[in-house]
Parts: sequence; structure tokens; C-alpha cells
Amino acid sequence: MNLDYFFSGIDTECYRYMGCHKKDDGIEFYLWAPHARKVEVFMSRDDFQVYYPFEKVDDRGIWHLIIPNCECIYSYRYRIWKDDHHFIEKADPYAFYSEKRPANASVMYDLSQYHFTDKAYMDHRHFSYQEPMNIYELHVNGFMHSAPMTTYQELKEQLIPYVKKMGYTHIELMPINEHPFDGSWGYQATGFMSATSRYGTPWDLMDLINECHLNDIGVILDVAYVHFATDGFGLGRFDGQACYEYEDERLSRSQWGSYQFNLGSGPVISYLMSAANLFLNEYHFDGLRMDAVSNIIFYDGNKNIGVNESGLSFVKRFNYSLKQQHPDVVIIAEDSTDYPNVTVPTEYQGLGFDYKWDLGWMNDTLKYYAMDPEYRQYHHNMLTFSMAYFYSEKFILPLSHDEVVHSKGTIVDKMWGDYETKFAQCRNLFLYMYTHPGKKLNFLGNDLAMFREFDEQKELDWFLLQYPMHDSFNRYFRDLCQIYLKYKAFSCYDYDPLSFKWIDADNNKESIYVYTRYDEDYCFLVVLNMKPISYHNYPIGVPFTGTYTELINSEKDIYSGCNMCNFKPLRTKRVKAHGLPQSISIDIAPYAGIVFITKNKAKAAPVKEPHTRKRVRTAG
Repeated sequence: MNLDYFFSGIDTECYRYMGCHKKDDGIEFYLWAPHARKVEVFMSRDDFQVYYPFEKVDDRGIWHLIIPNCECIYSYRYRIWKDDHHFIEKADPYAFYSEKRPANASVMYDLSQYHFTDKAYMDHRHFSYQEPMNIYELHVNGFMHSAPMTTYQELKEQLIPYVKKMGYTHIELMPINEHPFDGSWGYQATGFMSATSRYGTPWDLMDLINECHLNDIGVILDVAYVHFATDGFGLGRFDGQACYEYEDERLSRSQWGSYQFNLGSGPVISYLMSAANLFLNEYHFDGLRMDAVSNIIFYDGNKNIGVNESGLSFVKRFNYSLKQQHPDVVIIAEDSTDYPNVTVPTEYQGLGFDYKWDLGWMNDTLKYYAMDPEYRQYHHNMLTFSMAYFYSEKFILPLSHDEVVHSKGTIVDKMWGDYETKFAQCRNLFLYMYTHPGKKLNFLGNDLAMFREFDEQKELDWFLLQYPMHDSFNRYFRDLCQIYLKYKAFSCYDYDPLSFKWIDADNNKESIYVYTRYDEDYCFLVVLNMKPISYHNYPIGVPFTGTYTELINSEKDIYSGCNMCNFKPLRTKRVKAHGLPQSISIDIAPYAGIVFITKNKAKAAPVKEPHTRKRVRTAG
């Protein structure tokens, strides 16, 4: 324990001594309450209740208590006296477990007694931009359950087989920090070190992660370190005055009505970094996705108000410190700003995230697919613009929970047209997504083509798989994921400009897009038709002579399409098209998304550059 580290904001392990811990045959407490007159702990179990007074051991506001011969079995609250006559009761910010809402006391818990069996996975775990990443984002209670609230045990039994079957590499849990209101989905928390008791114990959560690892599935935790809930038992005005939030009222409240963390405070920085480190160390999470990074970069997320320099300092320190300790985990920014170098290492003046959500791609793409095809010719660049800036950051393509709530409509429902037309375009959309450079993230229900928006109180509409259109869509989605995993062209060189090339980016009249993806062995030709018009013997310029075989077609009958496909391999002809000396003639169904495969005849070995993970080679 080094309190100077704690107050300097460089402590990533204060969870090991702050709060309540088993010590020999007793219990030890440390608490930071700089404005308190005195502090007591109120412990209870069944009909037993008792108070113990703390001793102030540091003028900066550290209080300490040892209770000998005490078992780790009690619920407890801190009674913090503002003066000789007035006190407030607070939950422990450093508690590992809490009572199930609406109760709100902290609960003593010994995390060390769980024994992981995932050593082989952890020893092999590594971070690389060249690995496929296909993330399944979910709310714990939104997947499948047989009771009003699911459990981690149920999730372990039901989720893992589905994720493996579909071809996802990771799951991303929406926040599981303790939070009072179900409808906040965990984004307004009260306990940042406490895994919510809604779904089970901390050991149950560890068991879920352990089982994921035994099945080679990574687990990412969504964290909200910008703000916290205003409930009276929480962090707000913790000892009667501002401790975790800004003192200035103009800065202390967020646009969501919650308190904003004071990211210029040493103890607050140590608290948040330690909360993250706790879940990486003790729970074996494989990564973190940080919510609302725009509110860290700019005050209230508003570029016009100005850069939050303390926020920038915090996030750089956060990412640098955690990556030093866990170089094999991934840290992702959900950032809607155009602030530069978000995914550049901190040692090169960046913010130090590994990936950033491409929210520009998401917005442009969904607006385009919602548009009447007659008018798409006037907005053709909405699907080409992403490649103009793509290599400025390490992007993930997200179709997340944010896009299927608050009356926005689900992904399939956003598509233009009638029922069958929506499905045809949605199949096209996901082929575009899975062949576009960048890692992938989809929210639960996207792969079922659900029409009902997400509701945290309900499980997925699994009954939809009884209907051919939804069942075939789920099969199509699974086939796309399997292709993504099988061929490294779609993941290994995401951030190498030489692995992607436009063949036709300007055909706005017909609303057809053509591009290629490469690896050392194969070239993949992608064709997207955005209109309800079919074409026969349509000429496509190709980079290599040889045979092109249709790998997947979104209009195949097994996917409930019209079955206008290219069933036979296509030989190139010495006919110029798209500025290339050879071409193939293909059939294109309305709204079809098609991928062809051929041998790459311009092979070159990738250059080994561990930091940038880029390669240099000649593309066709």
C-alpha cells in the first residue's frame, strides 16, 4: 500500500487495500473521506447489528479500522458524520459485491477463493491487429432466460454454444457494475468494483468467463467511467461534499443528469484505474470498451466548449498503465468525435486505445440503406466515404445496442421497402459489413433479423427461427461469420491499405459498388447492387486472369433469395472493363451482395512489424 501513489493518481491496485478485506482472522477497512468529521461502519446479518468507529490515519482523509476475530459474512454501510449531529450512510465504493436492488448495502466478499482453470487460454492470449475479431454485444438479461431475471449460470449454458456455432470470437457484456435502475443498462452505476448481484455472485461471473475461455471465446467488459448515478447511497457528495465529482456545479452534472467524475483528482483516477484493473486481474476479462469517450475528450462531449485537458491526461494514463500490465488485452473507445490519434500509442502522443468504434461508418451506412433506392444515386459517396478516412485510426465497425432502441427501429426494420425487400437489403448490408476492412461488432438480435427493439426485461425472440425468412437469415449470417474467420484477407490486413482496392466506386447511376480484398493466397471480388434491378452478363474488371468462383451470394435460395446466382466458375476474358485488361461477366440479382474468390497471382510475404502490424507488398 502506497498512499502517495493513491493520491497522485497512479495507483492501479488500490482495490487490494481500500474497502473491506479479510485479514488473518479479522476484517480490515480503509476508506477515503477527506471532509468527514468521523466515520463508522454499520454491519448487519440476520438480526445482528453492530457499529465500529474508524481511526483517521492520514490528514488527506484516509480512515482505517481492523475488526479482529470477525468473519467475512456481513452486509455493511459506512456512516459518515458531516458534523457532530448529522451523518449520511453510504455504500462502499470499493465493495466487490452488493445487496440485490432495491437494497443497497455492500456485502463482504472474498474474490480469491475462486479457482480458474483457464491457464492454457491465458498463457496463449495475445493482442494482434491481424487476428479476426467478431464481437457479439449483449445485455446479460437480454439473451435467453426462463425466469424474470437470468443468471450467469444460465448464460454460460445457453450463450457459449450459440456464440461458437455462429462464429463470434468475443462477447461484449454491457456494464455489469452495480447499478440501481434496470433501465440504465448499467451505464449509471453506483459500485464500480462490484459485479451486480442481479445475475449471481462474483464467483458465478468468474465461472462464466472461465467457461468462455475454455471454449476459446474472449470476453470484453463495457465500462462507463465518465459519470455515475446520483442515488444517495452512492458516490455523489460522498462525505457531504464533492469527492468523486467536480466541485464546480457547472461541470459536476452530465447531460444524462448523472454526476461526472472529476478526472483531475488523483484519488478518483486511482479509483477508476483500479476498478478496471480489478476486472482484468481478478475476473480475467480480455478487454474493456470505454463508453462516451467524447465526454472525456471534450467537456460534455461538446467540441465548442473545449478540450478537457484533465480528461485527456486521465485517458492517456489509464491506457498506458493498463497496457503496461496487460499487453495482451484490448481497450476500445466508443468515441463519436473527430479528435485525432485516438488509437495511436501514448508514447507517440496518442490517446492509447487499441480500437475505436467507427460511428461515422455506422451512421452513413444505416442512412443509406434506409433511403429509397431511386435517390441513392445522389448519395453514392455515403458508402465510399469511410475508406477515405479508414486508415487514420484502427476502427471497429459497430451495429450496437444504440441502434436498436429508443424507437430507432432494429437493423432489419431500418431497411427501405416492404418485408421481403428489407430482408434482401439487410443481407446485402451484412455482406458489405463483413467484407469492409475493420473488426466487427453486432448486438444480440441482429443475427435473427429481429423487428422488436431491445428490451432489457425480455429475452430474444427465439421463436422467429420457426419462420423460414428469419431462419435462413440466421444461417446466412452464420455463413458470413464463417467466411470471415476462414479467410484472413478479411481480418489479417484490415489496416494495410494494400489489402483493399476499389474496382468501381463511382457507378452512382446503377448504384453498384465493386472492390477487392487480398491476402497472400487469394483475391476476393465483392459486388454490391443497391437497386431493385437485375443484370445479366454484367462486365466486371478484375485484377488477375483466371477463374472466379462465387463464394457467397445473398440472393441464394437457401437464404430466401431469388436464386439468381453464378453457379459455375467464371473464366476471365481479354475484354477491358473498369480500366483493367481482363474481365468476367456476371449475373447480378436485385439487391444482391456477392463475393467471388480467385487465386492471388501477386503473392508477397507480409513484413513483420510488431508495433504497426502493417505489411508491404504489391497488390494486383
